[in-house]
Order: sequence, then structure tokens, then C-alpha cells
Amino acid sequence: MASALAALQPPLRATSRSTTESDVWAELRAEAEAGLIEEPLYAGIIQATILDQRSLTQALAYRLAHRLGDGDLARLSMRDLCLHALEADPQASAHAVRDLVAIRERDPTCRRYLDPFLFYKGFAALEAYRVGHWLWQQGRVTLALHVQSRISEVFGCDIHPAARIGSGVFIDHATGVVIGETTVVADDVSILQSVTLGGNGKESGDRHPKIARGVLLSVGAKVLGNVRVGEGARVGAAAVVLSDVPAHTTVAGVPARVVSHLRPGEEPALSMDQSFGFGDGI
Repeated sequence: MASALAALQPPLRATSRSTTESDVWAELRAEAEAGLIEEPLYAGIIQATILDQRSLTQALAYRLAHRLGDGDLARLSMRDLCLHALEADPQASAHAVRDLVAIRERDPTCRRYLDPFLFYKGFAALEAYRVGHWLWQQGRVTLALHVQSRISEVFGCDIHPAARIGSGVFIDHATGVVIGETTVVADDVSILQSVTLGGNGKESGDRHPKIARGVLLSVGAKVLGNVRVGEGARVGAAAVVLSDVPAHTTVAGVPARVVSHLRPGEEPALSMDQSFGFGDGI
């Protein structure tokens, strides 16, 4: 029986067949339809969250509200708030689609969009941050900080709403991730659990890291201060970065230093390869 079920599963680390919002939404709905049959006990949640919704944005607002609503701001009010923010931000739905595709292509356990949409803390934390970021930009600081607080409480991930984060970002597991107020994270970055993008305690103002496109931040990496991690770089597990990291290099250690240069065309954030590049593990 186990072998028969395994044969029916899609291969690990699948390449997404869909990248447009309409295609991803259609595929997500098809997966939800199949989910009704697969697990009848969860059918009501799948129906309400996805199949009863008219768009990916509405479904996302519903799911975020279900997970973030609390005694201070009930689910219905949270849903209205999330929906208003996501619809008001012209890039929100495109960000969500690219973030979903990033998970599908980089997480070896992800076989369908349905799983991260319903359950993955990293995806939920990132999309909830986008709600908080929009509120912060509108000057609604109290609500933005409430959303930040709920993200921290529910998902174990603390992202300041003033931080700027691009799309196609993969936050794996989310537990212990901290992203400070003046942090900038470009597109196509992968962030593993317990990563800190924080200040060094000595600066004020613009005091947090700038992470360029395609960077891989491995488990427990700490990047502290207003330093730049260059495009396509790889920061090793538990490394402590206190100065700029050149593009297309691997750094490791405490404090971090360059230990290798990446091969031409190597993209660690997309491949999720955490080796030094010459056969040595981080």
C-alpha cells in the first residue's frame, strides 16, 4: 500500500508548471478540489478558504485572517483589513504568486501549492508582513505593529513592517527569523530558519542589512549592521556577518570570511545548495 501511494506522488522539487496569477489560482483550486476527496474531515476548511473565494487575493485574505485573528482584532475585522491592504497594493497578488512558485520550486517537500497556502509558516508570515508593510506606508502604525506582533506570536517570525522585501522570497520554516526595520531584501532570496537580519547595537537610523538578489542565507546565519550581501552570495550556517559580502561568494565562520567563489551560473538561493561548492559542507 505504501509503495502504491508513493508511486502516485509527484516527484520532489518539482518545477512549477504555472507562473501567472490566473494559472496558479486555477491549479490551487484544482488541488483544493482533490483535497476535498483526500481528506473529508478538512473539506470544510478547504471549501471556505479556497473554493468559496473568487480570487487568489480573497483566498489569501481569508486564510491570513483565520490564522491571525485574535481577541484584539477578530477574524472578520482581520479579513477585511487584509483584503483591503492586498487589493490596495497593486503588487501584492504578483508577490504572492512569485512567493508560492518559489516554495514549489525550492522546497523538496512541496509537491503542490495547496500545502504552503494552507500550512507553511514562512509563506503566511511573508504575506502577512506585506499587509503590515502596506499599513506602515499608509501611516497606520498601530495596526502595522499589531500585525507584526501577531506574526511573531503565531508563526515565530519577527518582521518589522518597515522592512522592504522583494518577491520570489522563500522563508523556510520561519521559526526564529528576525528581520529589522531598515532591512532591504531583494527578489529571489532564500532564508532558512533562525536567520537574523539585525542591527549591531552601535548604529542608529539606517542600521540593518541589505540583501541583494539571489542570496541564500543558511540556517542560523546572522547578518548584523548596515552591511551589504552581494548578489548570488551564500552565507553559511551559523555564520556571523559583520562586513560586506562580495557577490557570488560563500562566506562562513564567526566572524564570516570568504571561503569559496561560486561557479559561473551557480544560483544558491534557487538550488538551495548549502555546500561550499567544492565538496565541503557548511
